[in-house]
Amino acid sequence: MALTTDELKTKAEVYYGDEICQLCTQLLLREAGLPNGLLPLKDLIECGYVQETGFVWLKQSKRVDHIFHSLGRLVSYGTEITGYAEKGRIRKVKGIKTRELMLWVPVEEIALDDDPATGKLVCKSIAGITKTFPASAFHIPEKENNVKANCAALKPVVLMERAPRVVKNS
Repeated sequence: MALTTDELKTKAEVYYGDEICQLCTQLLLREAGLPNGLLPLKDLIECGYVQETGFVWLKQSKRVDHIFHSLGRLVSYGTEITGYAEKGRIRKVKGIKTRELMLWVPVEEIALDDDPATGKLVCKSIAGITKTFPASAFHIPEKENNVKANCAALKPVVLMERAPRVVKNS
């Protein structure tokens, strides 16, 4: 079931292609103040952002299961991930599940702890399960030709303050 519609896309800034969508994802995480390894997605085909609401979507060609080794956590990222991005959090998340014992539990919100000095990331599920992890466990060292340099070509993501436009990448 597609969560994004053509009507929604007319109000959004939309990008196509893995390279530019990876950059947009990193820029989004940076502007939200979230760790850069939080969304280890592969083969992205589309991403978008709706300024008025903060709605974000990321589409990839197939589901990705990722193990955060330092935490011993298995997380599954569906073909379409959606949510509402704000400073310090992404709420109403759809498309991300984590393994709890023998069950896959959908993640509903990912946020930084209220006390930024603790460096903690709080993940909440719709099942009422809340887990807190060190934010550093989701950080990936940036490469030599890092995201900062590559993102200079993109408009900065200013959450809830950007004018919508459509950009197509071949």
